Order: sequence, then C-alpha cells, then structure tokens
Amino acid sequence: MSRRVVHYVDSDIFGGSEEAALHLMASLEPTRWEPVLLHHPGPGVDRLVEGARRLGVRTIAVPGATRGRRLRGLAGLRRALAAERPAILHLHLSWPLACKYGVLAGWLERVPAMVATAQLYLTTGSPLEQRLVMMALRRIIAVSREVRARYARDLRVPEPKLAVVPNGIQVPATARRADPALRAELVRGRPDYLILTPARLHEQKGHTYLLAAAAMVPGATFVLAGDGPLRVQLERQAAELKIADRCAFLGQRADVADLLAVADLFVLPSLFEGLPVSVLEAMAAERPVVATSIGGTDEAIADEVTGLLVPPRDPAALAAAIRRLQGDPALARRLGSAGRERVEREFSSAVTAREVMRIYDEVAGAGGSDA
Repeated sequence: MSRRVVHYVDSDIFGGSEEAALHLMASLEPTRWEPVLLHHPGPGVDRLVEGARRLGVRTIAVPGATRGRRLRGLAGLRRALAAERPAILHLHLSWPLACKYGVLAGWLERVPAMVATAQLYLTTGSPLEQRLVMMALRRIIAVSREVRARYARDLRVPEPKLAVVPNGIQVPATARRADPALRAELVRGRPDYLILTPARLHEQKGHTYLLAAAAMVPGATFVLAGDGPLRVQLERQAAELKIADRCAFLGQRADVADLLAVADLFVLPSLFEGLPVSVLEAMAAERPVVATSIGGTDEAIADEVTGLLVPPRDPAALAAAIRRLQGDPALARRLGSAGRERVEREFSSAVTAREVMRIYDEVAGAGGSDA
C-alpha cells in the first residue's frame, strides 16, 4: 500500500526548482508513494499545477503566507496537512527559508517526517530562522555537492542530515525533430548560428555578460527564453550594443524542448547555481553546452567532455567558446553526444527518484527531528 507524500512549493514563478519537482513526482513509484502537490494560487505557477495534473497528481491550493496574511496562510497550510495526513512533507527550497511556513505548519501538525530539497544557497534571511527550519527537517537533499557544502559550512547543518541527490529529468527516448518554421522565425530569415539561453531574466543568470559576448560573435542570433525584472534593462543593452536585430527576447515559454531542437548551441552564463535543470535538458537534447565554471554547473558539465566551461563575468571568454563551437561542428556534435550519454547515466529522473525514495524509506515513521 502506497504512503502519501505532500510536495510543498511556495514560489510564485515556474523555474528550475518547480521543473525538478515535476520530474520527481512523475518518477515516484505509485505502489510505494502517492504524491500530492500543495501550492499557492497564482498565474506564475500555472505551468506547475497543469504539469502535476497531467501526471495525475492531486493539487491543493491554499492562500500564501504573505505580509499581513501570515496567520491566514499558516492556517490554510495546517488545514491541508491535517486533511491529507501525509507520511512525509517534502519541501522544495529555492533558498534556505523558501518554505518556512510549510515547515512550521508541518511541525505544528506533527507530520511524521519532513524532508527538503535544497536547490540553491543564498546568504540572506535571519540566521535564527534558518537554524530553526534546519532543526525541524529530518533530511536535507542537496542537488549538488556545492549546495551540500554551503549548508554544512554556513548553516552548520549536521553531516548525517545532509544528502546529495542531483536533479534528474525525464530523458526522451529519441531527439525531438526540429521545426524549420520555428527556426526561420527565430533567426528572421538569416542563415545564422542559433544560440539559446532559457533562463529567468535575473542578475543571477548573467545575461548582461551574454549580451556583451554576443557583440563579439557575428553571424549568430541569441534567443533568450524567459522573463524577469531585468528585461527592459537587457533590451536597452542590446540596443546600445547594436545587436537588437540578433537578439530575440521571447518571454516565458512552455516550448523549451522545441527551442532546443532548433538551436545550435545552449549557453548559460550564470553567476551561481545549484544544479540547473536547463543544462540537463540541453544535454538530453544533445545540444552542445557553454556554461560558467561555477559550483553545481561544473558537476554536470565536464569541461571539454560534455561541454565547455568559462569563467563567470567574462564576456571575452564566453564569446571565444561560442565562436569555437560555431566554427567546429564536429566538436559540437561530440560534446552533445557525450552530454546525452552522461545525462542518461547519471541525471535521469528515475535515478533521482530511486535515491529520494530510499531517503523517504529511511525517515518515514521515524518522527521527531534532528537537532
């Protein structure tokens, strides 16, 4: 008989953390674990909710614990957990205090065990609150060794409470067929090299360095799929660099798989990451990858083997790596093929789900919390 695990996501956008949660819920063995999605209503998470429902996962919407409505939000979370009576509450953290009201609700309702997936580490928030949240959790699943090290060192989480389980994706059996019409639309009829960066337009993702590099790469169209607070600033930068005609700002897209199929190269110039799902998706699509040599990303991309790594905040190095692959199709194919093989072997959602279910089995019914 399967046991119930409630997955709680408190974000108001759809990003890598939410994508990873979907991949995990899709891969849990239904005879062992029944996933339920607990979330806050809002258009930003429509893709998360719709994705969960397509998987047959029940969804529960409760008001968010926003300023001025914290008690109402906490009460809604408590009512949902009391009704569901889960064996495990699984919290998905985009930063250490992301789901703190969910942790409090789970503690007050005496959920037998709470675990959390830590997607990213940010040095923000109250140290006391962070310590209390960490104490309430039975296990913290870091998506990379980098994230695990930061939680251990900076938040002083005991080593036995930490585990590393990389993000995993559902790897398609065959590569998606490219749509010539979509490619023609993106390159605007030019015979350009097509470079895709699907990422939120936020300082973390390093788009300003990407655009600076784009000015050094002629004969290429840069496609930015995503939205965020820097959109106006980045569009202005592209105009000032006189590359606006070679930069396509698509906004939020639900067809990233189709965009990958028509792209020649995937680029992610982030300044910090956990383990980006978008990189894994590019590898699965056999796209060559250029990314920054930062903790987390460098655990998926082996330089010169499954992609090329460059220093962060270095437009010249980024442009040089792009031009290298632009001029060497054989190298691009070799990196793409090796990336596909590695993601199948190490970063599939089946591998991730197996490790997460092992952790579920360890903590289910144990009750209480580790100090």
